[in-house]
Amino acid sequence: MWRKLRRSQAIRTLLGRGMASYLRFVWRSSRVVMEPANLHELADEQLPMILTFWHGQHFLTPFLVKPHHRAKVMISRSRDADVNAIAAEALGIGTVRGSGAQGRNFHEKGGLNATMEMIRNLQEGCNVAMTADVPKISRVAGLGVVTIAKHAGRPIFPVAIATSRRILAKSWDKAAIHLPFGRAAVVAGDGVWVPADADAETLEAARRELQRQLEEITARAETLVGRPPAGATAGAGKANGAERAAGGAHTGKLNA
Repeated sequence: MWRKLRRSQAIRTLLGRGMASYLRFVWRSSRVVMEPANLHELADEQLPMILTFWHGQHFLTPFLVKPHHRAKVMISRSRDADVNAIAAEALGIGTVRGSGAQGRNFHEKGGLNATMEMIRNLQEGCNVAMTADVPKISRVAGLGVVTIAKHAGRPIFPVAIATSRRILAKSWDKAAIHLPFGRAAVVAGDGVWVPADADAETLEAARRELQRQLEEITARAETLVGRPPAGATAGAGKANGAERAAGGAHTGKLNA
């Protein structure tokens, strides 16, 4: 049934706008704490930046963008991802359509064009957002984000969002479906700068630092909403088992 319905642009538009309205309700009904407390002031000093986060933690990130910020997010070209794109645009976030596929699929799914567009947006003063994970490998940072940072000359700003009331989807990224009337925590990392002349070794060091910060702030966000950060070190174990995948990844993305 869904396969038939998703072909309808009207249905995808309805779902996307409905998602945006629901997420707005969740955010407004939640008691939000930010760490550091002056997160927005610190971020404003580094604009434009690359906002990055783990796949599955992305649904509430549009609410971190202030009215005076220009921002675009990378979202897959897939038909299912249209719902996410429509929701993002309804929340005031522009979109760059492309995939984080690896190898030959990187070009076939628009990865190269999307990467170049992200770099161009940063150079023109627009913030960009993207997931850090290796495609289809949750909680393992790839080289895509640090490569864009190198060529754009802009900092990476990792963030984690956790809520006290949620449902974890049975998907590869265990996406958090946030529920209203709970607590929400937004935690930012120290950030990662990548030099313009970074070689492969330096890029890998930046990737590992991004991995470390994302794991650390995710654990902290879970703690702030009163939930023990189960599996806080799982990402490190996955990283050891997915080094080859991480090294070959080009970009992060948002899937439906």
